[in-house]
Amino acid sequence: MKILLIRVSSLGDVLHNMPMVDDIKAHYPDAQIDWVVEEAYVNLVNLQPKVNKVIAYAQRRWRKSLGSKKTRAEIKHFYRTLREEAYDFIFDTQGLLKTGIIMGMARKAPNGKKVGLANGTEGSGYEGISRIFHDLSIPVDRRTHAVLRGRLVAAAALNYPVDTPASFGLQKLDLQPEWMPATPYIVFFHGTAGESKKWSRNNWIGTARDLQVTGWPILLPWGSEAERIEADAMAEHMSNARVLPKLSMQEATVLAQRAALVIGVDTGLVHIAAAYETPTIELYCDSPKWKTEGNWSEKIINLGDQGRPPSVAEVEIAFEQLLSKLSND
Repeated sequence: MKILLIRVSSLGDVLHNMPMVDDIKAHYPDAQIDWVVEEAYVNLVNLQPKVNKVIAYAQRRWRKSLGSKKTRAEIKHFYRTLREEAYDFIFDTQGLLKTGIIMGMARKAPNGKKVGLANGTEGSGYEGISRIFHDLSIPVDRRTHAVLRGRLVAAAALNYPVDTPASFGLQKLDLQPEWMPATPYIVFFHGTAGESKKWSRNNWIGTARDLQVTGWPILLPWGSEAERIEADAMAEHMSNARVLPKLSMQEATVLAQRAALVIGVDTGLVHIAAAYETPTIELYCDSPKWKTEGNWSEKIINLGDQGRPPSVAEVEIAFEQLLSKLSND
């Protein structure tokens, strides 16, 4: 069986689509699974060894230079690569017009099916016009978790139950960056594009003070100049913190993978830590917890909710709970 997954962006959404791969391979071990994804996330999908081929899509870059010969050549190459295989099942779990168009371009095998979402979940960017490309549209509850959504679509089309915790199947990266401590460390993923999703600087400082008892250093990554300035300002009040240099996506993944503890707001890198089942405390300040909370491992604790940021005291209690669980394992 040949299967194509179409989930092009963003970081967290691509990550949350990965348990589909383990589910399909558990029930159809010989299935060949290919994946279309934005070029920025190719390395992330490559961490799932059960994906046969990753097809890079670069709309974000192409649309800036549609008139150039180089861009037209890249689009032509993408089209040819997409149509090299005839697929038995083509899944679009993003439900946008652009992903529907990719589905429309992809080639079905005889009796193949193009399968997607019949509806969006609450607050999603779902575009109903994407259904015109479907042979089969799968309905989901309006409050379906981001990970469960794709799993249910594949299970309905391929006729198997979803009755196990999500498994992401991510390989561990074999990198040893110069900045990586030799001792256990804590990561504060404090940065996020949405201002309302941030946790206050005083909360981070208070949490760092509570965690001094571990003797572990706290590492502060950043992705933009504004986040670097914020990290520097936080570190001035944290005796046990260090601001990291700018990291590549692979370095940030290693950072999340090897941490003794990750604490962070609702953002892609926190979800990567949770996918690796790194001990993780997810902080929800202005996004609904039900959508993306890590619910597949006891090593993940989810705090706060939309409009109800967690307190420093709640984080301290969660840390103690994680330590207790880890010591009992």
